[in-house]
This record gives sequence, structure tokens and C-alpha cells, in this order.
Amino acid sequence: MGKSTAAAILRERGMAVVDTDDLARQIVQPGQPSLSEIQNAFGPELVDQEGELKRDELAAIVFSDPCARAKLEAILHPRIRSLWENQLASWRAEGRGMAAVVIPLLFETNAEASFDSIICLACSDATQHARLASRGWSPDQIKQRIGAQLPVAEKMARSNHVIWTEGDEASTAIQMDRIIWC
Repeated sequence: MGKSTAAAILRERGMAVVDTDDLARQIVQPGQPSLSEIQNAFGPELVDQEGELKRDELAAIVFSDPCARAKLEAILHPRIRSLWENQLASWRAEGRGMAAVVIPLLFETNAEASFDSIICLACSDATQHARLASRGWSPDQIKQRIGAQLPVAEKMARSNHVIWTEGDEASTAIQMDRIIWC
């Protein structure tokens, strides 16, 4: 929906940003406890010879089975939440006035109460599908990923602000500036 672009815009403007997708990648690096738990829960074949998680294979499992997805989320989400909460506490201690946390599953993880304001990034279904297809995902993979989240309309309704990311990066930046700096 444009989360990476929005995060980059905020960083360019000097805002502190933590992206939970980055945190999720960090906590499954070789030697991390989360990776061991994933191996125990889903099998050692999900880790390659270099000790790296086979993310595509794990995704195929968890996006086709809600119970498997819940098991993975129970391993990852508490750790991810702890990391972003610690980062926010650190920024508060530094006296930063504003910061952003990018959380694709904000409402699904019941994290919305932790924030003063929520901005939802949204685009049309066609654009969302095209962006996900550009990552090399099949129509079935796209359907599974979208189906694992709340509908965009509900996210929009539950947010304080909505940025429509259908246009170019400049359009997204203008909308963000109006919300954040005005």
C-alpha cells in the first residue's frame, strides 16, 4: 500500500521511524531464538545450509493454514512488539517529539492503543494487486496475503487519517506533510 515509500519520506524529513517488517527480518536471522522456535514448530527443513530462514517456504505454509499462521505469529509478534516499544521508549528518553512505527498488522495485533494517531495508507484493489504481483507473487499468494488482513475499508475507518497512495511519491509526500506538519 506504500508503507516503505511513506517511511522513506518520513526519514527524509528527519522523523525517527521503525518498521516492523525490518524487525521481523532481524529476529529470524541465524542464531536468533525466533529462528530456533520456528524450526521447532515447523521443521528444520525451513532453514537453508547457511542457516537462513526459507521465507517463501514458510509463507507458503502459514498463508495456507490459519492455525500455522497463528503459531508463527505467537512466536514473532511478542518479540516484534517488544522491540518497537523499546525503540519508542528510547526515543522518548531522548526527547524526540515525534516518531513513527510502521506496522502492517496494527489492528490485527491490537496495537492501536499504543499510538496518539494512526495513518492508514491505502490504494485501489487493482493497484494493490499490481504492486504485490511485481514482487513475483502469484494470484493465489496475493489472495492469501490480503485475506490474512483486515479489509482495507475497515483499516481506513479505524484510522485517524488516510493517505491515498494511488499516485506518485510526490502525491504521497504532499498528503503526509499536510497531516504531520500542519
